[in-house]
Amino acid sequence: MTEGNFVDYVKVHVSSGNGGKGSAHLRREKYVPKGGPDGGDGGRGGHIIVRGNKNLWTLFHFKFKKHFRAGHGEHGSKSRSTGADGEDVYMDVPLGTVVRDTDTGQVLFEIAEDGEEKIVIEGGKGGLGNWHFKSSTNQTPRYAQPGIEGSERKITLEMKVLADVGLVGFPNAGKSTLLSVITAAKPKIADYEFTTLKPNLGIVQHRDFQTFVMADIPGIIEGAAEGKGLGHYFLRHIERNSTLLFLIPADSKDIKKEYDILLDELRRYNPEMLDKDRLIAISKSDMLDEELKAEMQDELKDSFKGGPYMFISSVAQQGLQELKDKLWEMLNKEENT
Repeated sequence: MTEGNFVDYVKVHVSSGNGGKGSAHLRREKYVPKGGPDGGDGGRGGHIIVRGNKNLWTLFHFKFKKHFRAGHGEHGSKSRSTGADGEDVYMDVPLGTVVRDTDTGQVLFEIAEDGEEKIVIEGGKGGLGNWHFKSSTNQTPRYAQPGIEGSERKITLEMKVLADVGLVGFPNAGKSTLLSVITAAKPKIADYEFTTLKPNLGIVQHRDFQTFVMADIPGIIEGAAEGKGLGHYFLRHIERNSTLLFLIPADSKDIKKEYDILLDELRRYNPEMLDKDRLIAISKSDMLDEELKAEMQDELKDSFKGGPYMFISSVAQQGLQELKDKLWEMLNKEENT
């Protein structure tokens, strides 16, 4: 999937259908000159329904269609015949999609399961036919209810990537390179910041044909939690990852400071992110000799307070199998305990 085809945020306009009119028909048949009221009810207007689809990974199919209108209910007719309901419109979305009211920003609901259906906007009710209004004092009502008009609203669809492992790091930390080496994904790679502007997903092949999904999240910058740069667009994708892999390059001026800034941005955006399992990978470690690596290890033991970390190099293919083993162990620790 190319970067331009990955759409994770879209605004659409939805309109439900009008309810059909009730019928004011009076029964008139041969030998039954005064059969009384027999007008049927109008059908309800169509709903706009959002439905989860596990086979979708992006909101790209909403890129060129931004208006959705449900069908109107049919009018009631004689013999108490109810009009047909208006046709519902289904909007299929990937799992992990959050639906908001565009005007208020309120979260309406979230789609998390395949086949899950939520009504965004209900169709108008059909009007009652005249036979409902028949009484001992009014045996021939010549009126019926009109149908209730449908409504409309603007909604925002936000997709939060569903992946097992999320790559976290500053721009140009080597996240895309790592993803391209250990998965079949082909993210854009270049020697400048913010090469990645959309999340990339890749399937990591582990031992014995086991797999897990890794997401390359666009680089975080200081101030991202306040929306600096494209902070909110980036950070929301990390919420769905069960394990976070922090990638910090070996040539960083201060590895501990860089790690603390990344943690602080996650905490300020959503404190619950700090409850996720974390693994620190020092990337581009092929630039280090053994003496420098040993010296750096002593510093990192104190900096990360015993937290798990390792040295890797995507280009030189160093430490990648150990990295996959450690991530697999972290993802499956609940099953092993």
